[in-house]
Amino acid sequence: MLVTASRNRQSLRQTDRYNDGCEGTERRARCAARRHGLTWAAHAHTHRRPARGDTTYNCYSQDDEGPYRGKYIGKINSYHHQVSGDVYAVDDWTILLVDFNYDGTGDDTFFWAGDSGRPGPLGFIVADQHGKTNILERYNNEEVRLKLPDGKRVSRVTWLAVYDLASQNAFGDVYIPEDFEAPAPRALTPLVAAPGYQLTSQPVKFLDASTFIIPEFHYDGSGEEVFFWTGVGPQPSSRGFKIPDEDGYLEPLRPYSGEDVRLQLPGGRTVFEIDWLAVYDVKKKVALASVLVPDGLNVPPAPRRTHPHTTTLPHCKQLHRDYQVSWEVFGNQITIQLAAMIDEDEYMAFGISGSSTRSQMMGADVAVAAFDPALQRGLATDYNITELVPCVQVLGQWRGVCRDERLGGLDSNQVFSASRDSGLTVVSYRRGLQPAEELDRAWSTDRSVFVVWSLGSLDAAREPAFHRAWPRADIQLVLAASPPENDCFDFVIRSILLVLRGDRPRPAGWERAQLFDPSLRVFRATLGPAGGARGLRSRPPLLPGDPPASPHRALYVNGQLAPDLQLRRGLVYTFRVRAGDDPHSAGLYHPLVITDEPHGGLERLADGAQRAVRVLAGARHTRRRGRLTPSAAGGLCAAERPPLADPRRDASYDTFRSFNRSLVWSCSGRAAELQVAPNSSWPDRVYYHSFAHADMGGRIFIVDRHRRNLGRSPSPRPTPSLRVSSVLLSLVYLRLTL
Repeated sequence: MLVTASRNRQSLRQTDRYNDGCEGTERRARCAARRHGLTWAAHAHTHRRPARGDTTYNCYSQDDEGPYRGKYIGKINSYHHQVSGDVYAVDDWTILLVDFNYDGTGDDTFFWAGDSGRPGPLGFIVADQHGKTNILERYNNEEVRLKLPDGKRVSRVTWLAVYDLASQNAFGDVYIPEDFEAPAPRALTPLVAAPGYQLTSQPVKFLDASTFIIPEFHYDGSGEEVFFWTGVGPQPSSRGFKIPDEDGYLEPLRPYSGEDVRLQLPGGRTVFEIDWLAVYDVKKKVALASVLVPDGLNVPPAPRRTHPHTTTLPHCKQLHRDYQVSWEVFGNQITIQLAAMIDEDEYMAFGISGSSTRSQMMGADVAVAAFDPALQRGLATDYNITELVPCVQVLGQWRGVCRDERLGGLDSNQVFSASRDSGLTVVSYRRGLQPAEELDRAWSTDRSVFVVWSLGSLDAAREPAFHRAWPRADIQLVLAASPPENDCFDFVIRSILLVLRGDRPRPAGWERAQLFDPSLRVFRATLGPAGGARGLRSRPPLLPGDPPASPHRALYVNGQLAPDLQLRRGLVYTFRVRAGDDPHSAGLYHPLVITDEPHGGLERLADGAQRAVRVLAGARHTRRRGRLTPSAAGGLCAAERPPLADPRRDASYDTFRSFNRSLVWSCSGRAAELQVAPNSSWPDRVYYHSFAHADMGGRIFIVDRHRRNLGRSPSPRPTPSLRVSSVLLSLVYLRLTL
């Protein structure tokens, strides 16, 4: 049973499932012996690891009572002004001062380093933790990270000092040993395949204490329950634990064809807590390939820290590297806590599958949870999934991912606590085990239940857009298991800068195409995938303060993913639309409209909100009820991924061109033609959309003469009326759902 890791790095050794009886004790004893200049004799234990040559253990690299900080250099020798602290080498360019003290009263005092015999005027200034070379101020038990100037290396420096240039005195110093080897990435051996298995790689390389790369990894993906796996002991065994894949998933491995796979040990664990890495078949209890990890690897510390969150509920399931659910059944109710490393404008969804035999989104009863930063409260809204699209009206009925209240039901979830700290959103709610209405599904405690989950963005109306992370494998939970099941591990905060900004790391987006040819008069609008993290989701919001667009599909114009268009006033253009004309379909009905409003999806807006939008082409108001009716719905010409492609991996394509070449097109039906004639009354920027769904289109620049790179110039500030209009649309839409 994998339990939540504690702050102490030795917790893994103390966990019964992964403890081989003495490994942690042996390793600490070896280091203690070396600290005292003793020789460590062979340890008489049946699980002792085999000798690996003349391995030198980096005893000073690891603090038994705290996190790994790098290779220990020594304590600062204190002479004046209360200078003290411990010094570590993070890598060959970075020095870390821990518990550093200095009273700040020196006249002309700096961090000072050199390669002479002792601290003196022959040296150079080392910038402080802010990258500045100002006179040092006071420090009180602080952790200070220093970056050496360009061209300087820790291994070539003799000493580091707190040095006063005015008096030419060192207030404190530390000497770097001769032949000092700073932490650096370390290569192991390649993965060695067991007999009968086709699996290869280049030498595995640890980049830091938690991150490693398997270069040129080949695996055919044929195993049913094969995972990246690690643990302690002389060889791989079932007593190990999963390593999330390169995308954070904890599901059976896909095929790999010579890819460089970058992995992270889970829960902030380090290379000092494991003995081997493997590709392991859990069902057959056999390692397909493995590599042993030497003791005391001299690698840089991981530039991350673990989050202090630990659930108080007895059952916990790690759904993804960045997402876990915990629960407790009491009487006829269940308490559920969702916790995920997500952005402020993202949601986490979890609920009962729409099928009793597998994990299925269609028909699922889910809670969509998020933390509202404006209201400083958590939400866990009850949703029902009738189509795998955002909630939209289809012939007068709501279809898609819709709130129960919108479908005429009740919200069965009661939120009782929520928080957001250092990028982690936590929402706890309670609901009944048995259905309270027809839209609800039962939470059975007498058998295992299939569940579904997802992570994704909220749109401008704070409704769930298409998810960015979701499982492909079935997930079963035993809600009343005894003893309680818990395989959760700590969340890792990847970057302090990203936390301060409230962001996750994102891949670079594909370049946005621009169609500005003055001779271009005809545009073909079709349908295709939105491209995931490198596609529409990577683009800046069309209005400041709005979340990024995150649709499932997007409009392709002349084969490009939602490109920028330039239309010249006084000319007539034709849009040939083949994005779906079936009004009975919630996902394949996308008439084209051009408006002054940046989101689209006019069908889901209330009457008043629709009337507030200036429609320039593609729809008109009907006499009955005053609702908008689209006029440019054509047949369907849609691009799809190849049958075995994983849509979660769209971002693995470096360019849109390579992604586009992988798509398979299928066309049927006739195109609808929309005539567009911009004139002097049109604003300089308008937008083309799907009438049915939001955020699928792009920008149109209305110009008097065509210009290259117009869309890449700084965005003009939106007019107050446009921004207010967008806010009003969101408020009107939210009010409808209450």
